Amino acid sequence: MNYHEYKMIAQFFKALSHPTRFMIVNELLNKKRCVNDIEELLELKQPNISQHLNLLRLLNIVDFMQDGNKKCYFLNNPKLIKDLLIVVKNIKITQAETANNNEIKKTLK
Repeated sequence: MNYHEYKMIAQFFKALSHPTRFMIVNELLNKKRCVNDIEELLELKQPNISQHLNLLRLLNIVDFMQDGNKKCYFLNNPKLIKDLLIVVKNIKITQAETANNNEIKKTLK
């Protein structure tokens, strides 16, 4: 890979590293959602959600379909996101196990 490709991959992960964008992507795994649906699910204001969706769209993570005056978003590559969530789940499990092992070690001293 060249520098440009590494930079694009880093931008992809940087976009998903924000909790709000990560939650939006997770919600879009289930089905396409309009901005007002996401607003209700995440209890955030529409302008904030739109900013996050715009960044995700610029990075080709999501796209939208116009439904009247509503924009309904969907994932461009849901399989990739599902696979990433499996990795995230494994990281979460590993971190929990490490924390538990550290607590056990402290108790045994």
